[in-house]
Amino acid sequence: SQDDRLERSGHCAKLNSESASHNKRSDAAMLAKIILWISAISFIGYGLACCISPDLPAGYAGLTMGNADAVAEIRAMYGGLQTGFGLFCLLAALKSDYFRAGLVLLVLCITPLALGRLYSVVSGDEGHGGYTWGAMAFEFAIAALAAIALAISYRDQAA
Repeated sequence: SQDDRLERSGHCAKLNSESASHNKRSDAAMLAKIILWISAISFIGYGLACCISPDLPAGYAGLTMGNADAVAEIRAMYGGLQTGFGLFCLLAALKSDYFRAGLVLLVLCITPLALGRLYSVVSGDEGHGGYTWGAMAFEFAIAALAAIALAISYRDQAA
């Protein structure tokens, strides 16, 4: 009957609307997971490399390590801290309960890191090399994408 067809049509429209909403949420979750995985791999990989060989980041940044305390500091900050940071990003990528916390971590920690580099560039310090420019580009990209994914996740939750 006509009523049955209208009811089925309305039901299909509702299902299509729910499916589109679910796809948007899935897209936001996928973006978040990609950002978290890239961050996890990058920070864990670089952190472990710096822990094993503190000369690596010192050389990139043009730093001289004059004593054992300097080596320990480079190992701790470039190696240990970045590895731990990456491990939290990995946890956030694997456990949905932590994905927003991982995105917040990226926004709140990586944005000031990138801004610190930018300040150095615009404050008149000259001769910045590929390390500074590459790190700053990576940091701004990751922070911006994390902020976008976070905003989308909250918007989708409210919908």
